[in-house]
Amino acid sequence: MAAEPTGMTSKDYYFDSYAHFGIHEEMLKDEVRTTSYRDSIIKNKHIFQGKVVLDVGCGTGILSMFAAKAGAKHVIGVDMSNIIDKAKMIVEENGLSDKITLLKGKMEEVVLPYDKVDIIISEWMGYFLLYESMLDTVLLARDKYLQPNGMIFPDTATMIISTIEDGDYKEEKLSFWDNVYGFKMSCIKEAAMKEPLVDTVESRCVNASHCVFKTIDILTVKKEDLTFSVPFEITVNRDDYVHAFISWFDIEFRACHKPVRFSTGPFAKYTHWKQTVFYTKDTMTVSKGDVISGNISCAPNAENPRDLDITLDYELNGKEDTAKEHIEYRMC
Repeated sequence: MAAEPTGMTSKDYYFDSYAHFGIHEEMLKDEVRTTSYRDSIIKNKHIFQGKVVLDVGCGTGILSMFAAKAGAKHVIGVDMSNIIDKAKMIVEENGLSDKITLLKGKMEEVVLPYDKVDIIISEWMGYFLLYESMLDTVLLARDKYLQPNGMIFPDTATMIISTIEDGDYKEEKLSFWDNVYGFKMSCIKEAAMKEPLVDTVESRCVNASHCVFKTIDILTVKKEDLTFSVPFEITVNRDDYVHAFISWFDIEFRACHKPVRFSTGPFAKYTHWKQTVFYTKDTMTVSKGDVISGNISCAPNAENPRDLDITLDYELNGKEDTAKEHIEYRMC
């Protein structure tokens, strides 16, 4: 029997997915992520002491509890997912119910017990920083509730691009569709090419300099700034082949007495965000000193704003090879 339509959209499934404990287990076990937030809060008690704090997308309530332990006057946690029902039990179990109020609902619809808050904390980042991220919601909360001189934790995000040699994996993932038990499946290969791969990349595969292509100041950024088209330029650092571009992001808590920072890149300790790989149609033969320049564009998908439409335009005029390409990707 066919299931009856529920009327749920992809957005509803997004929120529903965060009710599952496995996702929260993965995030909590990500030591880089969780200890960075803990250190930025607990080691800066002078900032949180006596303050009203808003935790956007509070999940299990771990950040709310850090803030309460740091001496916050009151913490309000907001989450759309059913995980907040467990978060209320967790807060009570840890004797913090008098310090933390948890509200279930959308940020634009809930009514906070305070007109303004002093600090907003949120773990809003997604793959490629902006995929399925809650940054729009954080900005909404900022504009509606944050005091004029208020703080946001974290306050800065930086997006970075480089290139990698990844022939074996590209062969395994993409060339497989050229001959599937004697049959060609080129239509699937074309679709697979357009979907960025989120995976852990070994640092030895990175073969060019790193270029920061987008810096986001969360205190001042506007929603429209998250749709962008920006240039990049990277320099190859060895004779090699380029099979893909790679991107990652760094996060900073600059408002702290001693700034806290972590990276999701291949040269840093593992995080659950891993890295994002954009395979190119053709392999580039590169020499040390070659420059690859181009433009990277990013915009929310028109049908589902939590998906991303990403475009790479790049050009190589190298010692051994030349290339010029336009590739469109979709993170979904």
